[in-house]
Amino acid sequence: MTAPNGHPKHDHPYETADRAGRAMLARMTSGSSLNAAAAAWADWASHLARAPGRQMELAERAMRNGAKLAVHATGLTRDDPPFRPRAEDHRFSHPGWSTPPFSLWQQAFLAAQDWWDAAAEPARGTDPHNSDRVAFMARQMLDVLSPSNMPLTNPEVLQETARTGGGNLMQGMRHLAEDIRVQATGTPAAAAGGFAVGRDLAVTEGQVVFRNELFELIQYAPRTEKVHPEPVLIVPAWIMKYYILDLSPENSLIAYLVEQGFTVFAMSWVNPSADYRDVSLDDYRRDGVMAALDAVGKVMPGQKIHACGYCLGGTILSIAAATMARDGDDRLGSITLLAAQTDFTEAGELMLFLDESQVAFLEDMMWDQGYLAQEQMAGAFRALRDEDLVWTRAVSRYLMGKEDEAFDITVWNADATRMPAKMHSDYLRALFLDNRLTSGRFAVEGQVIALKDIRAPMFVIGTEKDHIAPWHSVYKVALFTQNELTFVLTKGGHNGGILSEPGHKGRHYRIGCRTPETRYTDPDSWYARHPATEGSWWPEWARWLADKTGPAEAAPPAMGAPDAGLPPLCPAPGTYVLMK
Repeated sequence: MTAPNGHPKHDHPYETADRAGRAMLARMTSGSSLNAAAAAWADWASHLARAPGRQMELAERAMRNGAKLAVHATGLTRDDPPFRPRAEDHRFSHPGWSTPPFSLWQQAFLAAQDWWDAAAEPARGTDPHNSDRVAFMARQMLDVLSPSNMPLTNPEVLQETARTGGGNLMQGMRHLAEDIRVQATGTPAAAAGGFAVGRDLAVTEGQVVFRNELFELIQYAPRTEKVHPEPVLIVPAWIMKYYILDLSPENSLIAYLVEQGFTVFAMSWVNPSADYRDVSLDDYRRDGVMAALDAVGKVMPGQKIHACGYCLGGTILSIAAATMARDGDDRLGSITLLAAQTDFTEAGELMLFLDESQVAFLEDMMWDQGYLAQEQMAGAFRALRDEDLVWTRAVSRYLMGKEDEAFDITVWNADATRMPAKMHSDYLRALFLDNRLTSGRFAVEGQVIALKDIRAPMFVIGTEKDHIAPWHSVYKVALFTQNELTFVLTKGGHNGGILSEPGHKGRHYRIGCRTPETRYTDPDSWYARHPATEGSWWPEWARWLADKTGPAEAAPPAMGAPDAGLPPLCPAPGTYVLMK
């Protein structure tokens, strides 16, 4: 029942029955493998059971934490509370948490959190991945029990209830009923603040000039009399809609580039249905990135193309660029990677969800559905930051009775896309599990590719607080390439650090350039050697691109290339971005 490549034979009736059962279970657990969770707990517990010294250490910590709580409960000491929330934990910021009995409940929760943080540290011999997963699951369980989640133990909720005479709870019940209705019926929730794509978001003027089954290509209208001679092509991640880079007019990276005199093209990926189940990762390279390069080349023939990839869009762009370098295709003038990983050995907290058991479980679910649904993928991202994205929102919406705040990025964040079964399986296995791209084992069309073959200069962005693509991991592209490479580390997270328009308060960045003959510098040493500069990194990128593309002295190109079979098809943002 197993094929030579290790994957199950899907046509065997017994295996089909097993996969159908696992797919049903996967729907019930939102794609989380119970086997993977159980294995992590078993590994952690079995090694702890054989470590009496470690057990005594944890018992001592529990007694010490209990003693600190007892002293704090007496109120006889003027010392600061013994336990403090993490810097990023804002659940206990209300002044009421400093007064009894709320302070005791808060301190008891933080004491338990402190103990579990220590308990989840791996005993000798424990798989570190399992220890990390246990720590994550323990944190998830503790977060459910946080006193901030209960109306009778949250001083802020009690204060609001007294102020409104219970109106906040009544409004919260209406919010809960609405959310249950949306979840049960599958009806999309109304966009917060009335934001609409094409009216408030993704409004930079342009035309769709090419369309195939995987993407639409948007060419943006010029805003300057003269433009740089060479175009910019943006390759977004296929897991979210492209307009993260064209949100509101004031923070649109695409609009900013156009205003600097660049001719910009952007890919808008299709939202695939079950009919796309057999579309592969290489299809996204060939019929996606390469087809876009071909189309841009027809609109602006004879010009180098400056490609920019965001998140997984940067990963597939790197694969395409390495393949082009192997095959002698020199159309790329430069490559920009925005929070994009090429090596996945330190791929951040997402790796907590990935091992053979988990990937096989997801594959069975996708085998049944034909794709990974938006809500199934979004659940993993929410779990990484459940304090903010789950529990803080629930308290605000259901206990405080507040409406969700209207932000353009929250609307985009809820506008995810599905992912074809085969493509999703391909990149989970080839990149996250096997890390083939930087280990010399990633083959395209039967031949292995290597990032070190890329000669086009690179501009790489990492963000300081990225949970999806940690900047140390993004920086690793410097270890596997030998070209000119400019690396920028900017303040913010995976999305907020990229949306760092000029004038954005509190932003800073670090920048450094490596030439081909420069020796490798590890990320922490690089950080120490490059001081922070206040402001946005966008102007740095614009100057770098201007240097690579030539002075803005050319007349803007026509929209599309009707003579080459690429007439304008419809105005931006096109039709694929509107697909639900």
